[in-house]
Amino acid sequence: MRKIIHIDMDAFYASVELLERPELRHLPVVISSHHPRAVIAAASYPARTFGLRSAMSMGQARKLCPQLVVIEPHFQKYHDFSQQIHHIFQQYTALIEPLSLDEAYLDVTENFKQLSSATEVAMHIREDIFKTTGLTASAGVAPNKFLAKIASDWHKPNGICVIKPHQVQDFIQHLPLKKIPGVGKVMQEKLKVLQLETLGELQQVEEAVLMHHFGKYGKQLFLYAQGIDERPVQTERKRQQISKETTFDQDFNLIQCAPFWHDLLERVWLNLEKKQLHARGVSVKLKLKNFHVLQHSKSFKQPLNSKQELEQILHYLLAEMHISEDHQFRLIGVGVYGLSEKQADSQLSLW
Repeated sequence: MRKIIHIDMDAFYASVELLERPELRHLPVVISSHHPRAVIAAASYPARTFGLRSAMSMGQARKLCPQLVVIEPHFQKYHDFSQQIHHIFQQYTALIEPLSLDEAYLDVTENFKQLSSATEVAMHIREDIFKTTGLTASAGVAPNKFLAKIASDWHKPNGICVIKPHQVQDFIQHLPLKKIPGVGKVMQEKLKVLQLETLGELQQVEEAVLMHHFGKYGKQLFLYAQGIDERPVQTERKRQQISKETTFDQDFNLIQCAPFWHDLLERVWLNLEKKQLHARGVSVKLKLKNFHVLQHSKSFKQPLNSKQELEQILHYLLAEMHISEDHQFRLIGVGVYGLSEKQADSQLSLW
């Protein structure tokens, strides 16, 4: 039986900035650039009471809360704080799976401090984080990653939620299905059609029925409904993709977007070179002025050999999308995936 902790820092970017500006602590603060089409990177808890949240456009945010306070992001500062926090994790266990700068899974089935329980470990970690950084963290303690992540959000901010093995069934009975990782609005609607809204209801459905409706993910849903998640804490997470985007100050059609692709391709390729990685897939993304997103991608048996090949594939993808000349875009992006460490070069085939 594993003992897993999920640590999630509270409004991390905003909390870091408020350490230096405590007079703003009770005001609606958001972290965002002053770009005309910027989005919120983080929102303080007072800001969230107005409905402000990460990824919301600043235009919408100002409508909901005209008095909001905007602070420009300082990502190096957040990275430095994150390193301090991860150093604390390392005092307790070597089994750490970072998810981002502000959250991680820890397997403390055995811990360096010889503490008697995972709950005690989580409490000590939260205390150490506060003493070292002045920041608060919320923690979820459970027998697996699925439940630990849900639990960390249960008593936010600055809270801890413990789900002991004998409490799992009671905990999940009335848990809304939207709490399950991967269950978004579309999936929720599909589940509602089957009259399923809680994990308790999902428990009554046979695995074969779920797989019929949801394919491979149906098996995962079946396991989650039983409170089962056998994924181990992974100390090394391979990077899945490298992508770059740019948001325009005004809307452009596809022809007007043309000069901007070169810079994006250059940045993606430099990142690949810097990390000594090969890529076997390319994706393109365009966001219309109504926020609808157009996407297309293609993968290959052999890795890309040059920036010129990357550019060739980009234009190939755009041609396949048959984009209307009337479409106006607010954002474009390009990415590469299927990443692996560099080996011998091979010729790429588009066909």
